[in-house]
Amino acid sequence: MSKRIEAKYKINRRLGVNLWGRDKSPLNHGKENPPGQHGQRRKKPSDFGIQLLAKQKLKNYYGNIGEKQFRRLYGEAIRRRGDTSENLIELLERRLDAVIYRMKFAPTPFAARQIINHCHVRVNNKVVNIASCLICDGDIISIKPKSRNMALILEAIQSNERDVPEYLSIDHNEMHGTFIRSPKLQDVPYPVKMEPNLVIEFYSR
Repeated sequence: MSKRIEAKYKINRRLGVNLWGRDKSPLNHGKENPPGQHGQRRKKPSDFGIQLLAKQKLKNYYGNIGEKQFRRLYGEAIRRRGDTSENLIELLERRLDAVIYRMKFAPTPFAARQIINHCHVRVNNKVVNIASCLICDGDIISIKPKSRNMALILEAIQSNERDVPEYLSIDHNEMHGTFIRSPKLQDVPYPVKMEPNLVIEFYSR
């Protein structure tokens, strides 16, 4: 699990965006400077800086994925046919923690990873505790019956901060859903602009 979970909202201030679109973000409460006693002066970024920022936004959005793991996803995106940036988004959205977050079984990607690690999630009726597990079309994701009264899960379901995207089907009463199809970039409900093409450029340098 990421060492930065407790300081996840510092990521918002560091990147200067409300990365998850949450009401609790410090950017919604006048804290717009980077973290630190005096903050940091923002300089005009170079092309490398712009690409790096795009990578940090995308990597941190999915719960601060480790650099080695993120680079492996990039490598897999290159090997697949089609647009590499679209392939990268598809791979990220197929991660089990991303699916749990999208289905509104968790308030944040960090919480989704925790729920999975603690064995509260089933894929096709089998317990899976690996957050990076890639989900296939038609897979059924559910919350274990004994875990369905968890306050964290119930609060996430009732939240109005976001909606479930169309490439997933969900039954919140029964707490299960289906991964219908792979999404395109335009299908993913990011609260901020993501630029996976710049991420590809960063790794292609």
